[in-house]
Amino acid sequence: MEIWINPACSKCRVALADLDAAGVSYTVRRYLDDPPTRAELEDVLAALGLEPWDIARPKESVEEGLTFPRDPEHRDAWLDGLATHPRTIQRPIITAADGTTVIGRDPESVATAIEHERS
Repeated sequence: MEIWINPACSKCRVALADLDAAGVSYTVRRYLDDPPTRAELEDVLAALGLEPWDIARPKESVEEGLTFPRDPEHRDAWLDGLATHPRTIQRPIITAADGTTVIGRDPESVATAIEHERS
């Protein structure tokens, strides 16, 4: 299991505590220090079944100039923008060993990742 976090984020700290409480093994990726590549973002988006703009943090996206239309024609611009400005990416993103990926902003999503890690 891998979890992309920003240590300053309370949702990330809660998700880490939930993973610890569940006793699952995981690798932490501080994605601001080690930004995901465009290819990694594509993989995560495919696993989530989402588009790049769906994982963009609204306030940070505007601050970084990621104000493109949310349509297929601008998908590449969104991917490039998220890769260039990782603080615009929703967090935490958790990927279980079986490939199940969630945005762990709520206990149910984290529980889903834990369940898939154990299966």
